[in-house]
Amino acid sequence: MKAFLDQDFLLDTPVARTLFHEAAKDKPIIDYHCHLSPREIYEDIRYENITQVWLGGDHYKWRLMRSAGIPEKYITGDASDYEKFEKYAEVIGKAIGNPLYHWSHLELRRFFGYDGILNKKTAPEVWKIANEKLQSKGYSSRGLIMMSNVDTICTTDDPVDSLEWHEKLAADASFPVTVLPAWRPDKAMNLEKETYLDYLSQLEKAAGMSIRSFADLIKALRIRLDFFAAHQCSLSDHALNYVMYAPASDEEVEAIFSARLQGNLPGEKEEAAFKFAFMAAMAREYKERNWVMQLHYGCRRDNNPPMFRKMGPDTGFDCVDNTAPSTQTAAFLGYLEDKGSLPKTILYSLNTNDNAAIDTILGCFQNDEAVGRIQHGSAWWFNDHFEGMTEHMKSLASLGYFAGFIGMLTDSRSFLSYPRHEYFRRIICRQIGRWVEDGFFPEDMDTLKEIVSGICYENAKNYFGFAKKTV
Repeated sequence: MKAFLDQDFLLDTPVARTLFHEAAKDKPIIDYHCHLSPREIYEDIRYENITQVWLGGDHYKWRLMRSAGIPEKYITGDASDYEKFEKYAEVIGKAIGNPLYHWSHLELRRFFGYDGILNKKTAPEVWKIANEKLQSKGYSSRGLIMMSNVDTICTTDDPVDSLEWHEKLAADASFPVTVLPAWRPDKAMNLEKETYLDYLSQLEKAAGMSIRSFADLIKALRIRLDFFAAHQCSLSDHALNYVMYAPASDEEVEAIFSARLQGNLPGEKEEAAFKFAFMAAMAREYKERNWVMQLHYGCRRDNNPPMFRKMGPDTGFDCVDNTAPSTQTAAFLGYLEDKGSLPKTILYSLNTNDNAAIDTILGCFQNDEAVGRIQHGSAWWFNDHFEGMTEHMKSLASLGYFAGFIGMLTDSRSFLSYPRHEYFRRIICRQIGRWVEDGFFPEDMDTLKEIVSGICYENAKNYFGFAKKTV
């Protein structure tokens, strides 16, 4: 029987162990999509206790606790921080098969040096050890990032954001990590939302112009795109139900937008036409700027109305949506390619049934613009566990060019999430080791190390064009 979480955790062949320890383990981290706060990084915040840094805002953990029947008081309510930690410890102690069990123990080991097992009995011990560490030197937000060997971070930023914290971080020579904004214009696209007109008012103020037409909207966003580009932004991110292909004339799109300005909510057909026009316009802008377009889809959000009204979005009430219509994804990319406006693009579906469809779509649009010009993004959210990552890797390798894959991202709000990269790297090495063990690939260690090193670091650095921070 293998020991739990030893140095060769998940590494079940000699090749896997060699690859991890010699080609993967010590590579820097490029976190090209996360939800960390640039303000918290700049202010180098410190946490009073492990609950604040570990459980606050982490809807992965909240969902698990709800599933175990823990009252909301101990999750997002008014219970004390220790009571919340104690309840999480009780739940995680029996969370067999859940990736949170691995993540949580990796985080306790890598950040706090705790090699034991977290459960109800050990909660007081872990609470004491972690909190003492958090008060010591190097355990601020910046310290945790540097402790994780992070090279580059891309946050998630709205077009109306002032980017003041990014400016301050870029000018701060004391912090060697590059922190870049990433363009997330969902609020400018989602005209079906009741708050849409209020958001347009914010965008008008940020862009310094009135928005009275769809053409004005794109012009205002172009002004903000230039502002983001001046702050070294080079990638966007979009949250979609699915990738829409619903072309309409300029006149039709203007009529839809005009009706919305008058307070009329769009029908399903009008919404699709508007969003297609919006995405096509954004893609054209990205192509001109040599930006990367990220498309996250396949999620049905905010499924619990009472809890959404009480707590708002991103609090643990989303689910995997039905398989996305691959015909529309392919048609959308084909439309952009025909217009000469298809940028480098990363496709992520939350539904694993879309893996093969995505991997075959990629091959339709690859060229020498970049290695893996169109990427199948890393298994994310409900899929960044052992089975989800393994199936993603096997599908991509079977149908595409695995050696060109740009690797892992955290998609996290927590400064303690970086051991997820270690988890991912162990799974990559395990899978490659299995292929070699089974005779699917020769034991050519130089080539295998180059593949692993690329996926862990170099591929992303080259794909995004990131450079070391200079002040």
